Amino acid sequence: MTQYAIVTDLNRCVGCLACMVACKAVNNVPIGSYWNKVLRIGPSLKKGATSSRDVEMYYLPVQCQHCADPECVKVCPTEASHKLEDGTVQIDKSKCIGCQFCAMACPYNVRYLNEEEGVVEKCTLCEQITGQGGLPQCVIQCGGRARFFGDMDAGIEGFEAPAVGYDADRSYDALYTGNRVTLGELAQDFDEATELHRLPDVGNGPEFAYILRDREWKGGE
Repeated sequence: MTQYAIVTDLNRCVGCLACMVACKAVNNVPIGSYWNKVLRIGPSLKKGATSSRDVEMYYLPVQCQHCADPECVKVCPTEASHKLEDGTVQIDKSKCIGCQFCAMACPYNVRYLNEEEGVVEKCTLCEQITGQGGLPQCVIQCGGRARFFGDMDAGIEGFEAPAVGYDADRSYDALYTGNRVTLGELAQDFDEATELHRLPDVGNGPEFAYILRDREWKGGE
């Protein structure tokens, strides 16, 4: 089986918001709406802090998690929201009646009604690009090389991002034909048991994962 997803190394994320901008630009997302939001978590006191200046923070990108058993698909009366064989959750706009049941059922509040078209929209994981072997635009444009795309069923070590360094091919076309680097090659060591996290699971099985080392995970709040 296949389950496309994104793994984000939060220790590498610098909060530049390039992923948000790239997503809106390539997918023509309306002003005031977002397929990908970057939240600032903190500043909050570190564990064992001895002064008010002993704080920590990080940035947390939140978008459709392309869940294993998505709540949005369960409540859709027209089957407009559906899950593909590649594991992504998509919306068939020709079937969407704009009832917004899916938006209300989503645990992460990442769907919205496009009032001009009368249909619900959300992150598609750039299916128009990934379906041809490319990388999502938010992964391509990540300035900190914090985001990696791949097949969760094949293991996160093989998730890919554009290569780093002066000798990397910077051909940022739609499919990104340049050099790639894997999470296993670039990311610092982490403990999957304690430092690999997911957003709250209410039975939907969120597939995106987040790496966070030496800081308190607050994504479950």
